[in-house]
Amino acid sequence: MISRSAIGRNAQLALRRQSCAQPANRRGLAATVSGSTSFSYDTADVGGVKVASRDVAGPTTKLAVVAKAGTRYQSLPGLTTGLEQFAFKNTNKRSALRITRESELLGGQLVAYHTREALVIEAKFLREDLPYFTELLGEVISQTRYTAHEYHEEIEPIIHIAQKRLLGNVSELAINSAHGLAFHRGLGTPLEPSSSTPLNKYLNEESISSFASSAYSKPNMAIVANGADQAELTKWVGEFFKEVSSSASGLSSEATKYYGGEERIAHGSGNSLILAFPGSSSFTAGGSYKPEISVLAALLGGQSTIKWSPGFSLLSKISSSFPGASVATTHFAYSDAGLLTIQFSGSAEAIRGASTEAVKALKSIADGSISKEDITKAVALAKYNALEEGQNIEAGLVSTGAGLVQGGKAFQIDEIGKSVAAVSADKLKAAAKALLEGKATVSAVGDLYVLPYAEELGLKV
Repeated sequence: MISRSAIGRNAQLALRRQSCAQPANRRGLAATVSGSTSFSYDTADVGGVKVASRDVAGPTTKLAVVAKAGTRYQSLPGLTTGLEQFAFKNTNKRSALRITRESELLGGQLVAYHTREALVIEAKFLREDLPYFTELLGEVISQTRYTAHEYHEEIEPIIHIAQKRLLGNVSELAINSAHGLAFHRGLGTPLEPSSSTPLNKYLNEESISSFASSAYSKPNMAIVANGADQAELTKWVGEFFKEVSSSASGLSSEATKYYGGEERIAHGSGNSLILAFPGSSSFTAGGSYKPEISVLAALLGGQSTIKWSPGFSLLSKISSSFPGASVATTHFAYSDAGLLTIQFSGSAEAIRGASTEAVKALKSIADGSISKEDITKAVALAKYNALEEGQNIEAGLVSTGAGLVQGGKAFQIDEIGKSVAAVSADKLKAAAKALLEGKATVSAVGDLYVLPYAEELGLKV
């Protein structure tokens, strides 16, 4: 463990650097910035821990533990949320106050969040402080104290606030509803427990501690860094992750199956309608990845990417005729499945009209009546979106970690760009036709007197 005196010395150096501004042309500053301009990840196995790094040139580093412990894998409601909230609390070696003070003295930032498949414990800091924050993350996942007083006094109230926030957000209610209809259990589990979930029956410090023992085992997690040398990272991971359990088999979930269906939820705080269809797994999943779904999402669109223009996408043109509605197409990609969603928000009357036209637009793609120019634009936009996501430190970090844990591969930006660019008009047409012939997922939240049923839109559920 790094001594407190070492922390003090590092903190003093950090403060001196901030107070003594260096000229931009000083060679000394450039010398401290190592790395390359490559966006490819190097991977390794260090004592059973999967490690990936992308040594992007720059003075800062982002380091994360990505555990296969998202809501899909929780055995009881709320476990993922509870485990996330315990991150950076008291450990066997340090108090939460000490962790806070040391990290602030080094200019670091600590966050924890989760998705449907992953729980991410993350630190952002100056490149030279990699040893300290590698040790800290190893300590957080292996030596956190799951105490009753912290759960009841600090964590439980936060969970109840999240439940209330979800109850008032029609868009999130619709997204959770669509996932539940599409996948039932597993990926269908909401990101946050609903307000009607009897958490007292399932959630406490003991159940969270038990969940942590499997979630934070070596087979169940990966360590990913941006802005760190691979050799240096593996050295510190080997030293500071020795106490992480390697005996547990990790968490698992049944293979995802798509169901589809329809749900209608009355709500007085707004309106949201989602039309969803089975999508593609993530790029890191390997053979089940379908790049044409990303192109289809770009072609449907809904939001303009060009100032002073309604945009080329089919739904952005449609939404201009219904000023009371906002439309957005999103593709949620997971390890073994995906969900392509078209979400409408706004007045119930405008949503009803826009959704009717949206189904017609999807049918026009299946009929092959879309211009070659629009398809070219959609391919170009989908390629850009994919490359931007890979270049984005946050998205690439989580995708790579999740891919390694799931037995897939790292997020390699060059490969995904090529796969999207190779999508043809025939593949796009076939994809749209398959969606319309299969079962859709339709979730309506809001004024149910006006919001349409799936049958009224011509969709099968």
